[in-house]
Amino acid sequence: MPEELRHIHGFHAVVAKLRHDPEGVREIYLAAGRQDGRSRDLAQLAESRGVRIVSVDAARLDGMTKGERHQGVVAKVAAQQKYVTLDDVLDNLAEPALLLVLDGVTDPHNLGACLRVADAAGAHAVVAPKDRACGLNATAIKVASGAADTVPYIVVTNLARSLREIKERGIWTIGAAGEATRDLYAIEQKGATAWVLGAEGEGLRRLTRETCDELAKIPMYGAVESLNVSVASGICLFEARRQRG
Repeated sequence: MPEELRHIHGFHAVVAKLRHDPEGVREIYLAAGRQDGRSRDLAQLAESRGVRIVSVDAARLDGMTKGERHQGVVAKVAAQQKYVTLDDVLDNLAEPALLLVLDGVTDPHNLGACLRVADAAGAHAVVAPKDRACGLNATAIKVASGAADTVPYIVVTNLARSLREIKERGIWTIGAAGEATRDLYAIEQKGATAWVLGAEGEGLRRLTRETCDELAKIPMYGAVESLNVSVASGICLFEARRQRG
């Protein structure tokens, strides 16, 4: 049976894949004529990992990425992501867990940005449902700027059930909701914590909201009523980090 392959694009995504999962990279396509430092560094890294680079014209790269901005580099990689369960993550932590749970995030740009924020804040995993979610596609991987290969992205069949399992592991689940009576700065987050966020505008689904241990809001001082989910994720995760010192 032939191996299933997919394309990823953008320097951050391709370099991160080479560094963290070189055995999953089959070939790299680089825009013909590029001689800049970024391209030379990529070529050296690929050579050190034993991955072939093919020089191609821009039109071929455009076709591979269906017209998305690729920065002149595309990689053909194994389609199968490394399979990691939440238990795999939680069983091997040296500190209290810090998780980001996403409910109903269907825009791959938002997912990629959330992964990038999760990486920056040192979150141990991002959890999302199989349905009502965009999935980790090429756009999300590019926007993540390498974080798709450093932060485990765990897809679950039933989000409410998974939240209950997270709670059974002693992790306090906090749902971000504008109608909450307490703001995130009033909640202790020094222990194991899972922040649960929904898409901008729609917010958390009712069952997700009801399953959380408590709800918290981000205080808003201006005219806007909500924030992009990746911005909100960063505020929540970094507050947890701040409290941990």
